[in-house]
Amino acid sequence: MSKLAQTLGLTEFQTEIVSTVRRFVDKEVIPAAQELEHADAYPQAIVDAMKEMGLFGLMIPEEYGGLGESLLTYALCVEELARGWMSVSGVINTHFIVAYMIRQHGTDDQKTRFLPRMATGETRGAFSMSEPELGSDVAAIRTRATNNGDGTYTISGQKMWLTNGGSSTLVATLVRTDEGADKPHRNLTAFLVEKPTGFGEVAPGLTIPGKLDKLGYKGIDTTEMIFDGYRANATDILGEAPGQGFFQMMDGVEVGRVNVSARACGVGIRAFELAVRYAQQRSTFGKPIAEHQAIAFQLAEMATKVEAAHLMMVNAARMKDSGERNDVAAGMAKYFASEVCAEVTQQSFRIHGGYGYSKEYEIERLMRDAPFLLIGEGTSEIQKNIISKRLLADYRV
Repeated sequence: MSKLAQTLGLTEFQTEIVSTVRRFVDKEVIPAAQELEHADAYPQAIVDAMKEMGLFGLMIPEEYGGLGESLLTYALCVEELARGWMSVSGVINTHFIVAYMIRQHGTDDQKTRFLPRMATGETRGAFSMSEPELGSDVAAIRTRATNNGDGTYTISGQKMWLTNGGSSTLVATLVRTDEGADKPHRNLTAFLVEKPTGFGEVAPGLTIPGKLDKLGYKGIDTTEMIFDGYRANATDILGEAPGQGFFQMMDGVEVGRVNVSARACGVGIRAFELAVRYAQQRSTFGKPIAEHQAIAFQLAEMATKVEAAHLMMVNAARMKDSGERNDVAAGMAKYFASEVCAEVTQQSFRIHGGYGYSKEYEIERLMRDAPFLLIGEGTSEIQKNIISKRLLADYRV
């Protein structure tokens, strides 16, 4: 375990899992991350090793071949993976959200059909809500599934920012259906779309155009997904419950926000580790820069912020595990941890001076990865909107 971000009250099994992941990150991920990231290469060897470790089935119940662990255990593993390379944690993030949604909302047949293969990583999940002109207004989704009246639906429309779009084989996607509800979000339905890996027209009426070129978050494939007369069965609807997609997806996003806060903690921890090491190695005016008060105080601020973010993330995960409503705790953790990650990464970059601008140094990669966490699973402004609404309801005069 790192000296920062210790977690009290873990079981012996939880401690062993997290320690194993940390050793894996130190030995396999960190040494390979720079070369893979700069080449924008998919980390297949690392993904295969994660499959062998059982990480794809971490939260899937034991009856379906998973480890049956808690959200907290998963979040702590994600924190360690992101400390090594954020893209590696992204490989299992959307997979985990889809598995969680099937576990919570799927029919018995859907659970039996998908969860055992998801536990081994044979089936890989992706999560799709966003659209090109959608932003944070989920109720304004345009992609539409038309009921054909014979137990099938025809889906047409365009989805955006699909993480693992090319490498996934199962996509949980939110589309509009005609349920006749007076509220827009009650006309949204979640479909489980099976597809082969790859790009181009991967199935009749379903196209994955190719990887989007991004500032950071390299190695992992982020894509669009285009439906053009794609035929789906009514049994492909999550829980076979039309009109419930918004609530099902929001449940997934809630745990996804814990995941993003864990990733932000991991990147923040690594940025601090790089800064505190460099500050003791680099000397100016006859002494290591860590002995200059200006740098020492920056290190103190960075460590304190990372520690606070970690504690908020752990609290949000434990609340979800206990069955309590955690939308505010998850929103606070995601908002605070992502902002802290951006601040700490920039402080580490400044401590590195001119070398931080060089691709030789790891901090350059972190500087490009950190901004994604400010927008992934809802921007900071969306989190503040969620938090403020609940606060005004709870403290109403």
